[in-house]
Order: sequence, then structure tokens, then C-alpha cells
Amino acid sequence: MTRRTGLGKGLETLIPRGPAAAAPSEGYAIVPIDRISPNPQQPREIFDTEGLASLAASITEVGLLQPLVVRKDGDAYVLIAGERRLRACSLAGLDEVPVVIRVVDDEGSLVEALVENLQREDLNPLEEAGAYQQLLEDFGMTHQQVGERVSKSRSSVTNALRLLSLPASVQSLVSSRRLSAGHARALAGVSDARFAEYIAKRAAAEGWSVRQVEDAARARANMPEDEAPAASMSSEPRPAAIVELEQRLTDRLNADVDISYRQDRNRGRVVIKFTSIEDLERIYRVLHE
Repeated sequence: MTRRTGLGKGLETLIPRGPAAAAPSEGYAIVPIDRISPNPQQPREIFDTEGLASLAASITEVGLLQPLVVRKDGDAYVLIAGERRLRACSLAGLDEVPVVIRVVDDEGSLVEALVENLQREDLNPLEEAGAYQQLLEDFGMTHQQVGERVSKSRSSVTNALRLLSLPASVQSLVSSRRLSAGHARALAGVSDARFAEYIAKRAAAEGWSVRQVEDAARARANMPEDEAPAASMSSEPRPAAIVELEQRLTDRLNADVDISYRQDRNRGRVVIKFTSIEDLERIYRVLHE
């Protein structure tokens, strides 16, 4: 019975087949899929099932257009990069897959896996930060060295690593993509963990912009402790009418508007932000139209 390789037409001319084409120590080869084990240092933890199914369907239709990257481990192989493609090949029922065999150490394996994922399908911000942290802890690299290996600035690496200091509940919102990396970076600068959780939940529930989160974090830094929101407020969503009125005022005044409202007291505060005296005069005229 013919074994299914899913070999794309372009790779078909590149990778030799038949008994004479024994797997080399380096270079291109066709290998049984069951002899490839996942990368134990794979930074990605979550794979979109719908995306995998779509890729599997594409592989079934046109073949695998990019080979997996592996290293030899005795008579078997360990994946370096391409775990999403490997999973899709399994879903497509392939028996063999095209690979590029590389000789690398564990550090090179992790970096290649990270770079592969950043190029093909973004890691969520916490997975990216976790991979950077592993390079720092396991291989003694500096922030600068990590940045050079993954083609990012030192400050980008440092900012990513700050996300690991967020409270677990906030990290969960980032991991599920209910908050973006920008939101998370703004919250990472908040020393009050309870306030960070409070803002994170409101931002996720009400669709705050990154700028709104930054403003809230900045306001908390200048706020006396006795005026900080009570912990009991952290799980209370604002009434829909308040959210709608805040958006209407923002649109009407063409300015950032924040409405703080306490249901237990039936009172609150409206904050209208301006950027200059001229902007304040413009807002004043709009209010008196």
C-alpha cells in the first residue's frame, strides 16, 4: 500500500525518494511521522482547533508546502520547529512527512521554535514571555542576548517579561485574548495587585482601549490609598446605561470621558480629559451649544 506523505509538488523535486534516499544526518528527507516526537521545549501551549483543521484540509488538498525542522535522536527525531504543521499532518492521516534535519543544541532548538511560531502564528503574550524567561533561567542569557536571538530590542524583551508579574486572574484574561499585550503592559506598572485586577476585569468587560487602561493606571499612582476602589467593587460590572452614556459623551465631546458610579450610593463622578487650553475651550463651546 502506498504510504501517504502529503508531499507538496515543490518539495517533490527537492527531496529524493526510494531506497537510495536514506535519511541523512543533515539535509532533506522523508521520515515516518510516528518517529517524530514533539519539542519538549515548545513554547506554545494553545493551538486553535479550527485553524488546525483548516491546515489539515489544505495539506490533504495540496500537500505540505513547508517541511518540518527536526534533529536526530538515535533512530528517531525530535521536532525543532513546526509543531502546528506536525499536528495538522496527523489530523490529515499522513504516514510520512518531509523534514529538514538540523544539528542544534537545546538552546538553538528553543529559539528556532519561538522564531518559527512568531513568524507563522503569534504566541499569546504570556507564552512569548514564558519562552524568554526560559532562555534567561535555563541558559543564563541576558535580556540583550535574548533580544538578539529573536530579533527584538532589549526593551521589548524586558516589557514582555513584566507580564509574568501580573496577578493570575489578569494573566488568564491575557491568555484568553480578552486583554491585549498593550493592556497587560499598562497593568504591569500597577503596584496595587487588587486595583490591577479591578481595572483588568472592567477593561475586558467594557472593551476599554489601551489608553483608558494607561490613564487608569496613571490615576491610581497619584491616588491616596483611602480613595482606591474597594476590593468588593472588583467584580461589579457597571450598569449598561452608564457605559452607554460614557461612550455618547466621548463621541459628542471628541474627548476621553470616564464615568465612575457607585450603585450602593447612587452617585458618581464624570471626568472629561483635555489636552490643552484650546481643547478645553473647544469642549466648553460644545457643552454650551
